[in-house]
Amino acid sequence: MPGRTPLFIPGPTNVPERVRSAIDCVIEDHRAADLPAFTLPLFADLKRAFKSEQGQVFVFPASGTGGWEAAMTNTLSPGDKVLIACFGQFSHLWCDLCRRQGLDVEAVEVEWGEGVPLETFAERLAADRAREIKAVLVCHNETATGVTSDVAGVRKALDAADHPALLFVDGVSSIASIDFRMDEWGVDVAVSGSQKGFMLPAGLAILCVSRKALEARKSAKSLRCYFDFEDMIRTNADGFFPYTPAMHMLRGLRASLDMLFEEGLDKVFARHHRLAEGVRRAVDAWGLTLCAKEPKWHSDTVSAIVVPQGFDSALVTEVAYKRYGLSLGVGLSKVAGKVFRIGHLGDLNELQLMSGIAGAEMAMRDIGIPVEAGSGMAAAAEHYRSTAAPIEVKNAAVSSR
Repeated sequence: MPGRTPLFIPGPTNVPERVRSAIDCVIEDHRAADLPAFTLPLFADLKRAFKSEQGQVFVFPASGTGGWEAAMTNTLSPGDKVLIACFGQFSHLWCDLCRRQGLDVEAVEVEWGEGVPLETFAERLAADRAREIKAVLVCHNETATGVTSDVAGVRKALDAADHPALLFVDGVSSIASIDFRMDEWGVDVAVSGSQKGFMLPAGLAILCVSRKALEARKSAKSLRCYFDFEDMIRTNADGFFPYTPAMHMLRGLRASLDMLFEEGLDKVFARHHRLAEGVRRAVDAWGLTLCAKEPKWHSDTVSAIVVPQGFDSALVTEVAYKRYGLSLGVGLSKVAGKVFRIGHLGDLNELQLMSGIAGAEMAMRDIGIPVEAGSGMAAAAEHYRSTAAPIEVKNAAVSSR
């Protein structure tokens, strides 16, 4: 099929030409004397992306799962208790990783479509008078269900209980797309990946770690080697790495950060919210619902859309891809066959997203889902038109209305 395949999965996201050009670089010496002139400012600017002044960043050649492993093994010991809510495929996988590492997992099962249950967490923390819980784990944005949780609310629960547990956040599909405030929210370890809001191919696990968590590593007894913070701390201080870094990806990361800061992080977050709201308007116009049960859970990076009973959401994604060359996200685990997902994060604007909405609408109609032709596209288009910034045309102002 001619033309570029539209990509509306929630990651990997579209890689902008500026980032692709930066990645397409000659092989360079990762021990060169002038490398720190590049890496040290990169580390400093990564902290800005997490909104942290106090934390330290680490960049591992890995996926977000490697970031999880680095977070757990550097700060905890086998047998330590962690509190986590399971409400989607990725929070479930993080829970599974903890169990495999020998941690004592206190899992709160939550209906898929909801997020972290703040009241339950507050009760568990207040009841933990022996301070057995060593870490609280929060999936900020559950990619499988399109649910965003309240990280600041979890910090309030910890503070209200005067609990010393570390606060870990999976921000793989939120950081650099949804407002995230490492220092203000008292996050101790935040994990992200290169393939979402950072607009890169998969391949980098990016972490920001608080001073409290760095101190905890001194008593952590989990086995670690490749993901050891200590090796990174020692070599990163001079702008180098303990092993061969993925220099082409780091060059792309530099270009990505430049783009994010040129737009402004708060404007990046506002753009994602506006784009997401257009998708939500389309879903309403189709007469369908989101997997996210309430507006407070709505994600600004991915929408999981529930198909009517009697239809298989996997057919929507299959028809969209085979007939229109459109990649949509499939339903995972408990919601397989029940939802399809439209990813709306990274390097994206209104007209790009309109193509994803149009393709989803066509694919649904093709398999018999009774949505009115053009209804979703019209609702999204009106939202984007009415919220667009005013412009000047031939000395006359054109405003949104």
